[in-house]
Amino acid sequence: MAYALPIAYALFLWWFATGLIFFLDQLPVRTFKWSMAGGTALLAASLWVIWAASDDTSLFAVYASFTGGVLAWGWQELSLYTGYVTGPRKQSCPAGCSGWRHFGHALGVNLWHEIAIVAVALAIWGLCGKAVNNWGLWAYILLWAMHLSARLNVFLGVRNVSEEFVPAHMAVLRSFLTVKPMNLLFPFSVTAASIGAVLLFQEAFSATAGEDRAGWSLLAALAALALFEHWMLMLPLPVEKLWKWSLPHRRDAAKSRNSISPRFDYTPLKTPLSP
Repeated sequence: MAYALPIAYALFLWWFATGLIFFLDQLPVRTFKWSMAGGTALLAASLWVIWAASDDTSLFAVYASFTGGVLAWGWQELSLYTGYVTGPRKQSCPAGCSGWRHFGHALGVNLWHEIAIVAVALAIWGLCGKAVNNWGLWAYILLWAMHLSARLNVFLGVRNVSEEFVPAHMAVLRSFLTVKPMNLLFPFSVTAASIGAVLLFQEAFSATAGEDRAGWSLLAALAALALFEHWMLMLPLPVEKLWKWSLPHRRDAAKSRNSISPRFDYTPLKTPLSP
């Protein structure tokens, strides 16, 4: 139980939080202000929990800090996929756009999102970076690394881009999803994820204190999930079934005028866009 409980908790928290975000971002656009209000309040609470637990080495504090880091990351995903924190560019790429220009357009669509990730990371580091309990910081950084690697691989090209998880109001993002048998980054990504998971599990198995075993096991579970997520990009698995409960009306939402966000230009692109 010393290892099974934290691993099971990390898996459940990741699965449920991800599904909840999927559910919220497929609701009508008019509900997003309430989702963001609730998400932002939860972000503030998470930062407070990370700070309050920073000098506490108890088992409860380890779980609390870790949960705060995961929920803080959840705000990043919610703010992106509701369209509130994206970037200065509001249009998709025209057909044939490629190379560094294409990468620049992708960065323009996500720039504020990337800056928000850094800002929250710095806030968490300021709250607990030098404290005895900084499991929330490491959970957030690990999720950031998972996210960055997965997005780069999807941009460069994978077999399963999981387009069904992109909500209708964020259709702009679909022009940056590339279907390819493989890209050169993918082998390095899965190798790094594998090594990271092994090292974290080794730390968990060698820890003598119960609190340390729990903390390292929680992080190891996230690293294993990173590896799993990367393989889902390549293997023909029905990934959507993991969150079937959270995607009940996605097709209906795509047909609804309520799924069109005023923050983006959905006009079909007929001429190349300027850089």
